[in-house]
Amino acid sequence: MPVLKNISQLATCPRGGIQGDAGLIRNAALVWRNEKIAWVGPHEMLPGEFRSETVVDCGGRLVIPGLVDCHTHLCFGGWRGDEFELRLAGASYQEIARSGGGIASTVNATRAASTGKLVRKTRLHLDDMLKLGITTVECKSGYGLDLANELKQLEVYRQLSQQHAVTLVPSFLGAHIIPREFRDRREAYVRILCDQMIPTVAKRQLAKFCDIFIEEDAYTVDEAREILGTARLHGLGIKVHADQLSDGGGARLAAELGAVSAEHLEYVSDDGIRALANAGVVAVSLPLASMYLREPYLPARRMLEAGVAVAVATDFNPGSAPSFHLPLALTLACLNQGMTPNEALMGATTIAAKAVGLDQSIGSLKAGYTADIAIIDSPDLNQWLYHFVSNACVGVIKRGQWVYRQANTS
Repeated sequence: MPVLKNISQLATCPRGGIQGDAGLIRNAALVWRNEKIAWVGPHEMLPGEFRSETVVDCGGRLVIPGLVDCHTHLCFGGWRGDEFELRLAGASYQEIARSGGGIASTVNATRAASTGKLVRKTRLHLDDMLKLGITTVECKSGYGLDLANELKQLEVYRQLSQQHAVTLVPSFLGAHIIPREFRDRREAYVRILCDQMIPTVAKRQLAKFCDIFIEEDAYTVDEAREILGTARLHGLGIKVHADQLSDGGGARLAAELGAVSAEHLEYVSDDGIRALANAGVVAVSLPLASMYLREPYLPARRMLEAGVAVAVATDFNPGSAPSFHLPLALTLACLNQGMTPNEALMGATTIAAKAVGLDQSIGSLKAGYTADIAIIDSPDLNQWLYHFVSNACVGVIKRGQWVYRQANTS
């Protein structure tokens, strides 16, 4: 049973706790047995039965749960760097999309890419995410928008879930936008989603959740209600891209349907916030997307004060959030959303785990939880998120096994 010692600060991030209290312990120790955590607490209280076990000296560093990125579009073809200059010149997300860019551009690139190419590209992303301390990733489809190519993306996730240390939680996002070939026949595409795509994805067990983008140029609330209702009948959990570019009623629908999470929410209304709080729906903040699109940030302070649990994720995708740097997203959440470091860390651990239905096993450093652990080269949480560096993570333990360790780490 390995024992982590010489931990300057350890964040337990307890499930069901107050989001502003990450359960910080100074001068801590942690013991794990096989895949599970056996004991956590102050070093001076370490039980005698563990004192003779194999010791790992953390060198006076911060120890946190493995990070959970609960909103990504991980598998895609191409990139959209050409849109960067357009946005800097003043073009809006909607204007770029209407001219043939945006999601539609990535759909073309993803349809053209082979499964093997997508696997290789996605694996490299996961390799780099793991080195940041990210041990669980929710990953959406949504760049195929036909049965064959949506299944292709989800099969990439299935293949990598069997090969990579990072835990993948796949979501079906066939309702990302209306594909170009159905632009004038949107009801026909909704029928394909409900009658073919969702039943096939569910039967093959390729996704845990069904997501949908509710927005002026995507899906209406009524369409979303039908699509998500079908998904629920087929045993899929529900997620919603809500109120990203306008208050389109997505938050209220997420609450009505009992979604596990509502994501984006930059333009959420006060009524939407109250509905999320009453329904216990997790709000997923995506500050990297707000930064790249120069859009408002999710109003985390208002949400937290209203009783909404707020997760923090990257929205990693090739256009509007081309970064999987979750620690940077945490810093941005503090600077632009009024979150404290404690709240932000909880948002990328136990709250994010709740947003993917796994908060009973990951996202916390408590006895009985899976030993997903990140060691950060910083003396405490405040210093880590304040003094931003490209990567402060020096070691990652996944299911009790070392999967990343810098050469100079004891």
